[in-house]
Amino acid sequence: MAGKRRSCYSGIGGQAVLEGVMMKNKDKYAVAVRRPDGGISVEIDNYTGILGSSKIKEIPFIRGVFNFIDSLILGMRCLNYSASFYEEEGEIQPEKNGIGDKMMSVLVTCISLVLAVGGFIVLPYYLASLLNGRLMNQSLIAIIEGVVRILIFVLYVSAISLMKDIRRLYRYHGAEHKCINCIEKGRALTVDNAMRSSRLHKRCGTSFLFFVFFVSIILFFFIRVENPAARVGLRILLMPVVAGISYEIIRLAGRTDFFLIRLISAPGMAIQRMTTKEPDRDMVEVAIASVEAVFDWRKYQKEQFGYAPEEGNDAS
Repeated sequence: MAGKRRSCYSGIGGQAVLEGVMMKNKDKYAVAVRRPDGGISVEIDNYTGILGSSKIKEIPFIRGVFNFIDSLILGMRCLNYSASFYEEEGEIQPEKNGIGDKMMSVLVTCISLVLAVGGFIVLPYYLASLLNGRLMNQSLIAIIEGVVRILIFVLYVSAISLMKDIRRLYRYHGAEHKCINCIEKGRALTVDNAMRSSRLHKRCGTSFLFFVFFVSIILFFFIRVENPAARVGLRILLMPVVAGISYEIIRLAGRTDFFLIRLISAPGMAIQRMTTKEPDRDMVEVAIASVEAVFDWRKYQKEQFGYAPEEGNDAS
């Protein structure tokens, strides 16, 4: 099939883990990991989230908050699973998550949130507040605070990309995106087709974080208080609101190709060039194993595109 293909929302999402990829479809998820012996192990399980099947998770602007928390908890669980293959000099020791593992995942998630609040909320506010004696325009200071927040994020992403393990993680991140793009463009999910697909995707968590920073600039621009401690507290308290709005934007971005959505998605897509790298064929093979464990892409493409692509379809 020649020409530019339309893209159809599939509903699947994922995350890169140590030497592997996690893919999630509704409540079902799979983690595929390249073992030290070269084989691929796939763990399949269900995760309904901290609210279970509650209808609260379907309420717009509220669902984004719980979706974000769930993604952090599930992501940590999957990272722990993938790391278990490389413990104790490469011995393979995958285990089901017990109560202790779940508590550790929650603890690490809480610590991560505290560090994120300090690094991306408190620090930008403090740095921008240093301009209070030099700039009398509070609106400008609020904008500078938001810009500083984005710069800190970009510098953080750039700095950790210097680590060898993070660079490999970014390559698996690219493999995850390539597989989803391959499917959503109506192409057969093969290594060749996935390798030719884009490593950037509008529903990526990197883009979500950019929207969080962007929305926070707008929100904090209009909501102000005089007391410095109250300002910091208000920023922290409003982060669930910011996350909820950002989730709805990125959810919309994954379902439409409207030019305005493409425009506001562009900065996040640009940052993805740092958080994703080109994978090799072995990495894509792992990502495909994860997709096929939770998602019937042939059925999906039959329903969305009206045909079931053959395995040898070209990715033109």
